[in-house]
Amino acid sequence: MSRGLRLYKRLALGALLLTFVVVVFGAYVRLADAGLGCPDWPGCYGKLTPAHAADVIRDVHAAAPDGPVSLPKAWKEMIHRYLAASLGLLIIVIAVLAWRLRDNPRAAPGVALALVGVVIFQGLLGKWTVTLLLKPAIVTAHLLGGLTTLALLAWLVLRASGAVQPMAAPSHAGRSPRRLQLGARLAFALLIAQIALGGWTSTNYAALACTDFPTCHGSFAPEADYANAFHVVRELGMTADGELLSNAALTAIHWSHRIGALVAGGALLLLGGALCRRRATFDVGVVLLAALALQVGLGIANVLLSLPLPLAAAHNAGAALLVWVMVWVNFRLGAPRALPFVAPQRRPDPALAMAIEEGRS
Repeated sequence: MSRGLRLYKRLALGALLLTFVVVVFGAYVRLADAGLGCPDWPGCYGKLTPAHAADVIRDVHAAAPDGPVSLPKAWKEMIHRYLAASLGLLIIVIAVLAWRLRDNPRAAPGVALALVGVVIFQGLLGKWTVTLLLKPAIVTAHLLGGLTTLALLAWLVLRASGAVQPMAAPSHAGRSPRRLQLGARLAFALLIAQIALGGWTSTNYAALACTDFPTCHGSFAPEADYANAFHVVRELGMTADGELLSNAALTAIHWSHRIGALVAGGALLLLGGALCRRRATFDVGVVLLAALALQVGLGIANVLLSLPLPLAAAHNAGAALLVWVMVWVNFRLGAPRALPFVAPQRRPDPALAMAIEEGRS
């Protein structure tokens, strides 16, 4: 491995770890009700740090002690912005290095450049999260953008490491059948849909709409208002008509997340079992099942313990971990490269061969 590729791999791995921190810390900021700790962007009351705006923050907090602004909340919000900005700069460096290494198939400059676009859009979503006052659609999109960044960086790290890929095609060679590939892709899609439901649940503050388990309000068919629960364009806590979002709508959001957990969790469980039955994929299967068990346990604990902040943040970390594992799984089961075309050899016509021999004699 060349020195440039070694540096590229280390930077990509560092960016992957930093992305994980940014995603989890962003969830912590939201769950700690610090998303509007600095209600402007990119600074804090026009200043570089909350320390420079401390007098203004204290005045705002004194006027509304129960509001979203306080000095500790402002620091949480700004630390998240500093981390995200550092990640953005690191990804730009990675993209430049990937372009310089573009002749090396492990560099994947196209993916690195796509990451720059994702990060720019993430910055805009971060801005809109604040300036549009935590609209659920924007905050959920911001979460998905962070996990997209994590997934692309995980793929870059695997590619730069020269990890085994692909493992598809002939079963006699110990590789994975096509249907296992399709199953992994379907399970990944269901996981993303479930994470989106989880983000929608969190950003609408519906995590405690059902406080019992496995039932909700003592029923497996709780009263729910699905019509107003999933309007995308609306204010936080409001319906599309500008009325307060009802408890029935919050129940619909929470219960949908639980149903989604059954569907996505079942798909991941089946996939993990299938991977464990094959020697070549046993390791990723075990890791997938362990990550799934951890995430399910954290989800149940959050309901039964009334959403303690550390467990709620850990549940977001579990989602990010599952995304990383599913990138690994799908990378290992990647589509087979096309074999070079070899023209089939035809048996010579016996009569033609005899005529050629007679001509030579």
